[in-house]
Amino acid sequence: MFNGAYRGSRVLVTGHTGFKGSWLCHWLQRLGAQVTGVALEPDGALNLFSLLGLRERIDHRVADVRDAHAIQRIVAETRPAYVFHLAAQALVRLSYQEPKATFDVNVGGTVNLLEAVRSCPDVRSCVVVTSDKCYDNREWPWGYREIDPLGGKDPYSASKAAAELAVASWRHSFQGAAAARLSSVRAGNVIGGGDWAANRLVPDLVTAVASGQALDLRNPQATRPWQHVLEPLSGYLQLAERQARSDGAAYAEAWNFGPHDSAVISVRRLAELLLAAWGKGEIVDKPHAVPLHEAGALKLDSSKAMARLGWHCVWDVERTVERTISWYRAHQEGHDCIAATDRQLDDFTRAAGDHGLAWATRE
Repeated sequence: MFNGAYRGSRVLVTGHTGFKGSWLCHWLQRLGAQVTGVALEPDGALNLFSLLGLRERIDHRVADVRDAHAIQRIVAETRPAYVFHLAAQALVRLSYQEPKATFDVNVGGTVNLLEAVRSCPDVRSCVVVTSDKCYDNREWPWGYREIDPLGGKDPYSASKAAAELAVASWRHSFQGAAAARLSSVRAGNVIGGGDWAANRLVPDLVTAVASGQALDLRNPQATRPWQHVLEPLSGYLQLAERQARSDGAAYAEAWNFGPHDSAVISVRRLAELLLAAWGKGEIVDKPHAVPLHEAGALKLDSSKAMARLGWHCVWDVERTVERTISWYRAHQEGHDCIAATDRQLDDFTRAAGDHGLAWATRE
């Protein structure tokens, strides 16, 4: 897969103790990469990083991306060929409580990483992960394209837009012939097994079902582009590999990796699908007493990735829901989480190969 680019390659992942970062590190190790992770310790006793045993399987470094000297030192020591920057304050509602910290992590931390990469001649390709919420959301019925204006009404969205501007600035200012190729990526609302973050639909549902309580929906009519975590990760890995090629400068841009239109459904509809897959549970619409602004409609246009990378989503929303619930069910029943994760990764890559996706077959 990915033309064997990651086998034996040194890869740095920031934010590797998070949900998405843990899936990425597990996949990279399966691909034969020498993985270094940089992040804070994982939140809570229950987290995917620990369940996958990644502390013992990769080069685990504890550092805060706001610490420029620490990030500079780690990049210089590990000399990665590929860098994936996922470290972030990733929750919209928390950004209202901690706006400065959100900007410090999402903008300042990104700048620290960009400077460390700029000082390391070994880095060939760097992918900075932002968010589908980086766009100036007009509540349009059509998907946002990479050329649409950036913005953000809440601190989280605005910080991700600012991070995008920083990436574009570093790319245009410092990307000479020998410099690392630099891109930014925006995914949809990612779900999958192993997410226990607060104020996210799937973790809230799993907690509610386990405790025999109803699932409270604070914004049931909001529509989001739902996709399995492996979908955007496949795009990030493919993009990083393309950037590292001799003609890779053409790929150093902003990219959307969102689902097909059929997966853009309401929060309530996704909750109904999740509960149906679980076989029990109930839903209650319960808006918060003090409403905070969250986008009502959000959709990505991934035509660019489809046309230029040959990338598209592998699983539809029903399969995504089924795989998500089956992972949590396996965990609750005491099964090996590494084996459950491997099975889903194998199923996903086989399906991608059956679809003829370039990253899943040698070009």
